[in-house]
Amino acid sequence: MSVTSPERPAETKTKRVLLAAPRGYCAGVDRAVVAVEKALETYGAPVYVRKEIVHNKHVVETLRERGAIFVNETDEVPEGSRLVFSAHGVSPAVRASAVARSLDTIDATCPLVTKVHKEAVRFAKDDYDILLIGHTGHEEVEGTAGEAPDHVQVVNSPDEVDQVVVRDPDKVVWISQTTLSVDETMETVRRLREKFPSLQDPPSDDICYATQNRQVAVKKLAPECDLVIVVGSANSSNSVRLVEVALQAGATASYRVDRKTEIKDEWLEGVTTVGVTSGASVPEILVEDVLAHLADHGFGTVDEVRTATEDLMFSLPRELRAGLKAAGDEPKRPRREARKELPQA
Repeated sequence: MSVTSPERPAETKTKRVLLAAPRGYCAGVDRAVVAVEKALETYGAPVYVRKEIVHNKHVVETLRERGAIFVNETDEVPEGSRLVFSAHGVSPAVRASAVARSLDTIDATCPLVTKVHKEAVRFAKDDYDILLIGHTGHEEVEGTAGEAPDHVQVVNSPDEVDQVVVRDPDKVVWISQTTLSVDETMETVRRLREKFPSLQDPPSDDICYATQNRQVAVKKLAPECDLVIVVGSANSSNSVRLVEVALQAGATASYRVDRKTEIKDEWLEGVTTVGVTSGASVPEILVEDVLAHLADHGFGTVDEVRTATEDLMFSLPRELRAGLKAAGDEPKRPRREARKELPQA
């Protein structure tokens, strides 16, 4: 007589979240957002901002509610008013237009973007052809190219390298937008160097530390993830790149969301491990909302995957520091956004 053992129930895998670190606000974004906040506190509303101060819907909406007015060009700002330049930087032509309208400007350009501007000016003075790796139409690219329009040509991707024509193949240098995919940028550089063996590198890496750190963190967690959720806005280049990096690094699926309400239930079907990260212009509160949403769907275990620790901070814009000093308030640096403890399983 044989005895058949009862079937063993299928093993249930624990649902978990792998939370990337670093993520969210970088030093340049923190500085720019605080600059608008302090300007509103010190001078009162309205304070005008050219373009979005940073590429995040939540941040822009919050500042608009407090009295910031976002405009596309300086001619939309009443003469003599106060105008903040966004973290992405502006061209000399925009600065000249602001002067012509007697605008009281606060320059919140990220110092790392300013570094690339200075590189463009320097290489143009030496009569180099400057190949700017970046996305045509992005505000940062427009500002950088505007520093030396007769010398700069934009290269959007590796596939555009074949179309690049220069005056002297021995006097060519590349620079880049700060928020690109590191891997794609290096592939573009590789192809450019095949075409122009004398291609010079910029004095230092143009892709900012925060962009690189967030991509490295995503590469670390993506191979273990059925799904990677990137919190960030559609016009945020570094957020969009994080989705691409996650997929290339082995995530089964990856999506970008502005906020938790954009997460679709079907994305979570059959998923046991979700990776979460956020772009460099995203406040931590939006990530916390996503984690709470995932916890409601059974993803209560959160493990942080840290690949770097960031402690870089930038001083507030010079013009704003002077105004704060006159008002008896002189913070030397913006605050670092506080983070709450991770939710417990």
